[in-house]
Amino acid sequence: MKAVKGCVALITGGAAGIGLQYAKELLRNGLRAVTLADISEERGNRAVDEINKEFGKNRTIFVRTDVTDREQFTEAFESTVNTFNNIDILVNNAGIMNDEVWEREIGINFVGTVIGCLLALDHYIPKYRTKKEGVIVNVASTTGLEVFGALPIYVATKHAVVGLTQSWGSESHYNRTKVRFLTLCPGPTDTTLALDGLDKNLGPAYQDIFKDSQPFVTLQDPKHVAKALTHAIQYGKNGSIWVAEDGKPPYEVVMPPKEKMKKSL
Repeated sequence: MKAVKGCVALITGGAAGIGLQYAKELLRNGLRAVTLADISEERGNRAVDEINKEFGKNRTIFVRTDVTDREQFTEAFESTVNTFNNIDILVNNAGIMNDEVWEREIGINFVGTVIGCLLALDHYIPKYRTKKEGVIVNVASTTGLEVFGALPIYVATKHAVVGLTQSWGSESHYNRTKVRFLTLCPGPTDTTLALDGLDKNLGPAYQDIFKDSQPFVTLQDPKHVAKALTHAIQYGKNGSIWVAEDGKPPYEVVMPPKEKMKKSL
């Protein structure tokens, strides 16, 4: 895959679940090396072992990273360039679904994404990329394109990620940085976040809303979302939004200008 081959990536939340599948799928498509940035050392070390067994040694490192801590996030970038000399792709994947701790949720899902983008744009990708163009993929959710009353704060963070990525994905920013921005919106996926997060809400009333409003969904395999990521990196235009849901091929969502959404009185 031309857009990935020979590149170096940094993936937050990369030690397990979808994040680890992103790393493996990118490596299968020619990625030279990947940094797994995650809060859990146990998962991180296990993930490095998995990648070493499948792809050989010296293809990955783990860096313990709380994405809400700018110094720790900076260290993830520093370790990447010190080990692999380059950084081309950032995947801001770290996230939680837990409205009970909504301050922390906002910090990880949105503030952490902002920190990653600022570091990548202002300090690392333009200086250390191997090709003429870098890529930042911010992982949102299909809830970032919808309304879901049971988890309003989680949904708000994902809407924020979509708006953030589209704004940085403007032509003016691309012309100054040569960094392409993409949003990936996975639908319900078979991860601990999806399975456990729905019970972590603002109280019984919100759990009742979930029970009353949630249709039956089929959880897709994380490997499907990983394939969607590589597709978006290969084919996605700057600022584009990609949805991966129901185990089907990814598709692009185009947000209409507000004038076209105007409701006549």
